[in-house]
Amino acid sequence: MPELPEVDALVGFLRERAVGAVVAELELASFSVLKTFDPPASALSGLQVVGVARHGKMIDLDVDGLHVVVHLAKAGWLRWSDQLADKRLKLGGPIAARLRLDAGDGPHVGFDVTEAGTRKGLAMYVVRDPHDVPAIAALGPDPLEPGFDVRPLVRGRRMQVKRLLRDQKVVAGIGNAYSDEILHAARLSPFQIADTLDDEQLDRLQTALHDVLTEALQEAAGKPASELKDDKRTRMRVHGRAGEACPVCGDTVREVSFADSSLQYCPTCQTGGKLLADRRTSKFLK
Repeated sequence: MPELPEVDALVGFLRERAVGAVVAELELASFSVLKTFDPPASALSGLQVVGVARHGKMIDLDVDGLHVVVHLAKAGWLRWSDQLADKRLKLGGPIAARLRLDAGDGPHVGFDVTEAGTRKGLAMYVVRDPHDVPAIAALGPDPLEPGFDVRPLVRGRRMQVKRLLRDQKVVAGIGNAYSDEILHAARLSPFQIADTLDDEQLDRLQTALHDVLTEALQEAAGKPASELKDDKRTRMRVHGRAGEACPVCGDTVREVSFADSSLQYCPTCQTGGKLLADRRTSKFLK
């Protein structure tokens, strides 16, 4: 799933290529992907892209006051082309939608929004204000905004710190991968209850949030969309690396599996050497 650093890089990529171009058409190959009907997608045609922004993990194209908001969800991606095919999209294929743009020499450039797998979560919105998208209206603070402080966000929250970091209503932009990386850098168990964190642990979490995301943002910036997925994988220290050696202490990175996801952690760095129970087979937190 693309998270804050990759989405921010996609926004920068689109800002360089799409701003100033005129929308020729928003073509849909999956009618369920567009979650709004007023204004209609056809209202975009002939309008100019004047800006691109990020809200959490969502991309927002400002098209002369109308907004195309894209949430790539778990398996979505954005694929730019400098020479789009002329033929119409086929219904039911891997391409869910295409935004065709005219940069001055005809409607040949633009991007496809794709989604792999059978579980469909990709969503697009055409709205007059990005806050008309419920998920944007409910977003918590962005962790890279000046003055962000995680400390007040954990108070009174009887939830696991891993879950807290992934809750978009609490903190915007962090998903499964970067929450693993942040907790590893902060030397915290993913299952620790948020409001039991002491001052030292909160300081480590605050520092890890800033450092991990800032480093990832810097690494992703300027890379073309086609390289961002592989680049993200190579930068992970524990996420997706179960069975490998922890780069900090050398212990074996372990995994906890759930029904439809998993997390990775280092026992030595994060849990005092204790192994966490696999949630597919145990109802208890170890």
